[in-house]
Amino acid sequence: MESLESVENMTTDNQATDLESEIKTAFTLDVREDGVAILTMDVPGESMNTLKVEFAEQIESVLQQINANSSIKGVVVISGKDNSFVAGADISMLAACETAEDATSIAKGGQDMFQRIEDMPVTFVAAIHGPALGGGLELALACHYRVCSDDAKTQLGLPEVQLGLLPGSGGTQRLPKLISVQQAMKMMLTGASIRAKQAKNYGIVDHMVPQSILLDVAIEMAKKPKPKRNGPKLDLMGRFLENTSVGRNLMFKQARKQTASKTQGNYPSPELIIDCIETGLSKGFKKGLEVEAKHFGHLVMSPESAALRSLFFATTDMKKETGVEGVKPASLKKVGVLGGGLMGGGIAFVTATKAGLPARIKDIRSEGIANAIKYSFDILNKKVKRGFMHKSDMQKQMALLTGSVDYAGFSDADVVIEAVFEDLTLKQNMVAEIEANCAEHTIFASNTSSIPITQIAAKAKRPEQVIGLHYFSPVDKMPLAEVIAHDKTSDLTISTTVELAKKQGKTPIVVKDGAGFYVNRILAPYMNEAAEVLLSGEPIAHIDRSLVKFGFPVGPVKLLDEVGIDVGAKIGPILEAQFGDRFASNPGFDKILADDRKGKKNKRGFYDYSGKKLGKEVDSSIYTLLGITPASKMSHEQIAERCVLLMLNEAAMCLDEGVVRNARDGDIGAIFGIGFPPFLGGPFRYMHTLGIANVVARLEHYQGLLGNKFTPADSLKKMAEEGRSFY
Repeated sequence: MESLESVENMTTDNQATDLESEIKTAFTLDVREDGVAILTMDVPGESMNTLKVEFAEQIESVLQQINANSSIKGVVVISGKDNSFVAGADISMLAACETAEDATSIAKGGQDMFQRIEDMPVTFVAAIHGPALGGGLELALACHYRVCSDDAKTQLGLPEVQLGLLPGSGGTQRLPKLISVQQAMKMMLTGASIRAKQAKNYGIVDHMVPQSILLDVAIEMAKKPKPKRNGPKLDLMGRFLENTSVGRNLMFKQARKQTASKTQGNYPSPELIIDCIETGLSKGFKKGLEVEAKHFGHLVMSPESAALRSLFFATTDMKKETGVEGVKPASLKKVGVLGGGLMGGGIAFVTATKAGLPARIKDIRSEGIANAIKYSFDILNKKVKRGFMHKSDMQKQMALLTGSVDYAGFSDADVVIEAVFEDLTLKQNMVAEIEANCAEHTIFASNTSSIPITQIAAKAKRPEQVIGLHYFSPVDKMPLAEVIAHDKTSDLTISTTVELAKKQGKTPIVVKDGAGFYVNRILAPYMNEAAEVLLSGEPIAHIDRSLVKFGFPVGPVKLLDEVGIDVGAKIGPILEAQFGDRFASNPGFDKILADDRKGKKNKRGFYDYSGKKLGKEVDSSIYTLLGITPASKMSHEQIAERCVLLMLNEAAMCLDEGVVRNARDGDIGAIFGIGFPPFLGGPFRYMHTLGIANVVARLEHYQGLLGNKFTPADSLKKMAEEGRSFY
């Protein structure tokens, strides 16, 4: 027993020594002859600086040194990292909080630390290069001046809302004092970061300069007296809304209304952010900080934040993984794209602009190539017009896009991504052509949404280099990519394809081959059940509203219009052929395709796309076509439960069959691929929260009412019996 205690003490002592070492080296203070001190933050062992609770004592020690040295006239706060200022607070520390009071004390600690900086008698200047996010921007806001580099890496933001939190170290109070309240509120409610030029225009930074002179400019600013700020410059309407009680009441009332409409009451943090800002403006800075810390503590303990933080850690872990453990990807120098349609254009765009790789586009028509290149031009040109990027950068990226109606320029492609029609024979022909016209090492990646990769590779000479790489539309916005390996795909092919997807800015999940893969497989029963609810007489708007209220970005009927009714009709039979009756679609839906309704693409679907309606209202003629008299009989909750339970059940089957490697990948795939509510953490975490026994009981309830499609997965029943869960 004594020896065990000595080992524990030794471990604790070593940890303490490591912690002291980290604290000693995170901040350094160098005093120049001209009286300006350079305070450098460089957290050892980390690629980017993050703020930790342990740093409070060291910062206090540095501030005492500055106060004690009468030769110091100003201080420049700068990062020792070449890629970031401060990327935020280390949110892993929140896991140790057992109560809301624990989390509130963390916020108060941060507030006190930054208030000490603001109250310092000498001038503090934040010299920002790279990301200044969350606590990093709050640190900069506590300084008296801010200067940033004009580099593309430099971005400023308060993204806490994306983790179900709010800025807890004074951000909700200082930013609205510095810039327009409306702009500050927008930044906090969306969590979106802004570029250097926007930061200068908004008034967050005082100067924007090339990185080469960032420190020099900051040093000169540090020699100035502390500024007397009179608030942002506002137009007449801005002054009414922000500087009068009537205007403020109107502004905050409208902000709450718009926020409730977007969150559907599922995300508590936006409402509390508004409350913090309003409190600070009406009751003063001190009261605002008090409310900010209290709300922060409450949010840390909320299930929504716990789910969103788990998602953050999951995606962070995935970035460190290769497709196959221990197998390094091959180098990537060039990518080919077959097909110049919307998908092909989107794939070429992320290849050139995100991955920075040359993308060679092949289409049977020159117009197809032109359209694919125009796809990228339109997106980039919009960024140039809005000041988000330089025209020279746009030209460099556009130069990576080329095209041909034959295979000229494809011989040195490392990966060729196929984005042609969903036709097995056509895709098999594409494999043969790539094997004939490209190098021996070239990987053939199919963007099929439903056809098993085994079938596509059936006639391949090099089946080990055939793989699925399924993107989601629109490619430039949707973050997920499914990497689908069939039984002959090599480990090198898998790891290389995963690496390419990462370079393209995607979060890739490796899934097992099979009809629908993972995302479309769990989506299909959800969509089919929505169709059954519609055919039972429930109004389309009521169905879609039920699932939006549940947390999906769009309802299932609207989604079918967006994706294409014809696309859904092609996937259904493929799934039914492999998995049987539970994927059978109602034959009543055949009337819709027979009426040439493909959805948004041909402006004929469930919604009305004529005139100025643009899909905002239901096309009432659909009810006549289906022979339905719509009337609401089911509640929002009943409709959502019926549709979502089938998705959860199918996800459990996918995990049991090894379609997804683990519950984490299944959760990320559903959230990033089909918009499963992030605040619920994904299908598996949601089942974990509900309780597996409860999920089984609800499935059995509907099985008794609506048939065997609701039969619980064997794995779920076994887990319920054994008291196990996914997390």
